[in-house]
Amino acid sequence: MSVATTVSQIEANGRTYRWPVRPTVVICFDGCDPAYLAASGPAGHIPTLSGFLNDGFYAIADAAMPTFTNPNNVSIVCGAPPVVHGVAGNYYLDRETKQEVMMLDARLMRAPTILSQFSKAGARIAVVTAKDKLRQALAHEMRGIAVSAQYADKCTMAENGIEDLTGLVGRGTPDQYSSDLSLFVLDAGIRLLETRPLDILYLSLSDLVQHKHAPDAPEAHEFMKEVDDRLARLIELGATIGIVADHGMNDLSRPDGTPNVIYLGDILDEEFGAGSTRVICPITDPFVKHHGALGGFVRVHLMKDGLDRNEILKAIRTLPGVEVALPGEQAAAQFEFPLDREADIVVISCRGVALGARKIDHDVSQLAGERLRSHGSLAEQQVPFIISHPLNETYAKRSVANLRNFDVFDYALNGTL
Repeated sequence: MSVATTVSQIEANGRTYRWPVRPTVVICFDGCDPAYLAASGPAGHIPTLSGFLNDGFYAIADAAMPTFTNPNNVSIVCGAPPVVHGVAGNYYLDRETKQEVMMLDARLMRAPTILSQFSKAGARIAVVTAKDKLRQALAHEMRGIAVSAQYADKCTMAENGIEDLTGLVGRGTPDQYSSDLSLFVLDAGIRLLETRPLDILYLSLSDLVQHKHAPDAPEAHEFMKEVDDRLARLIELGATIGIVADHGMNDLSRPDGTPNVIYLGDILDEEFGAGSTRVICPITDPFVKHHGALGGFVRVHLMKDGLDRNEILKAIRTLPGVEVALPGEQAAAQFEFPLDREADIVVISCRGVALGARKIDHDVSQLAGERLRSHGSLAEQQVPFIISHPLNETYAKRSVANLRNFDVFDYALNGTL
């Protein structure tokens, strides 16, 4: 054990986790569709990751639905799906107040995290996120360091458990719409591990590169190389590394380059009357410039009495580009959502199709002529699941048929030699 404690394991949300035998780093590689590994590996850009794939453990896992950042990061640190922890999107309609709410803190959390449970038992924990919107949720009830690259220059001991993060890393706060936001997270993690005897380090990156660049683009190759170089340093520092993604990424554009969008709010207004329904896009967050709040999953709330939900469902299901349209309670059961926070109807698009509210609600001009690449649907559910070290005999024999991205702490802590 790395600290003086009588604790050999902790429990969180029905699972038991072994105390780290070496520094354990879990990385949420935001938006890292398996295609990015497939494109960069043969090109020789990711020798460290390729070593993990060959000598450690690699499989394809399913992300939590909807395939967005907040529900999946929270699922990963809880080791459980949204029905347990309560976070099923970045953006909600409060059923009681009818107000739209953006998740920017831990108020929606209903479960402890693996990180909080370890910290309460005496483990030394640090969390570094790209975006500050996640920091408070991931550090919910946790004792330790919790910082974001977005606000690296604003750290205080009282709020973040550390001061002068930019001084520690050796450069200023990165541009929030740059690949350096993610690289800063990794560099901060490296410097924290170099200067502190940490037990567990959780690093959550940004998916800006994946939104902007396809897997075979030179910019994607360069970013993957930069990430790989930093993984090599973490290994030099003696870490066990677990890597998963929160979602994949797909092109949601037409052949002419324009976004391929079903504006469901406009369609429902026209068919059932303006204001009869409200379409919520759970992808919405403070960083909408690279996706225009357009993804492959929306929730529909019925806002007027007397509406026939079955009639509305039937109309939605006839739309080309819609893969799934379910009553909220059925969607909650099928996708492990918290029922009391679910909408009347859940809609998921087909691969290559985006869902929006009303056209007026989405500023696609922010894409600046680039193709819309986004996520949220079942088509982005498959993600890489990587462990840097070989698995022990018990875990090596496990079936990966039902592997989930939020199993990564289990494998990194319990499954390694």
